[in-house]
Amino acid sequence: MINMSNISDKAFVSPKARIGNNCKIYPFVYIEDDVVIGDNCVLYPFVSVLNGTRMGNDNTVYQGAVLAALPQDFNFRGEESCLVIGNHNVFRENVVINRATHSDGKTVIGDRNFLMEGSHISHDTKVGNDCVFGYGTKIAGDCEILDSVIFSSGVIENAGTRVGQCAMIQAGTSFSKDVPPYIIAGGAKVSYGGVNTTVCRFRGIDEKVIKHIANAYRLVFHGQTSLFDACNQIDAQVPDGPEIRSIVEFLRSTKQGVITKM
Repeated sequence: MINMSNISDKAFVSPKARIGNNCKIYPFVYIEDDVVIGDNCVLYPFVSVLNGTRMGNDNTVYQGAVLAALPQDFNFRGEESCLVIGNHNVFRENVVINRATHSDGKTVIGDRNFLMEGSHISHDTKVGNDCVFGYGTKIAGDCEILDSVIFSSGVIENAGTRVGQCAMIQAGTSFSKDVPPYIIAGGAKVSYGGVNTTVCRFRGIDEKVIKHIANAYRLVFHGQTSLFDACNQIDAQVPDGPEIRSIVEFLRSTKQGVITKM
């Protein structure tokens, strides 16, 4: 049931949409039939929330944003599919997020993410928690972005790639290979720029572990071996722990390959 006391009479909200409690929906918002919005969400003027949106609680969506836009994918044939959004996210002006291409897929945005003006998340991409997307950043389809990733302005992530947790991508970077966890990546030819110590410390990772992470990446980016051999060397030479495990698992599971050293 829609709580009309919080919805402008100048907004279009389908009677089939399900709106939670204590939401604020401003004039000229457009909400289609197959939409679920949780509690305490704020939708500013000219926001479009389209079919397939499943939004959690305490999200704020600014002017001109479009949620669950049709996939920009030549394989799309009009299937019903979803965009699943968690809690406590902020979508600034003119953000666009596409729903999945096929009915068995999902585009997913986790919790506490901040998407700045003009950023775009394409179909079937999975975003974790606590990520930041800078102005005009564009994420192609079928990407995977783990927790606490920071994209600076104007980043382009190409289709099917992954970014590991606590990584940072510098402004203006375009990349077509995976970016491993806990690192800084950037440059005209995207490459490894060191460990992202600032975010690691913010996440409470011990200084000794940060040194272990740096040692692991010396084997990957400054050695003369293959990625397969580098992972084996990490297993043999770097003290084990959850962060080191996540690095090795990420590297071993890459399909696109990983970025290179500077």
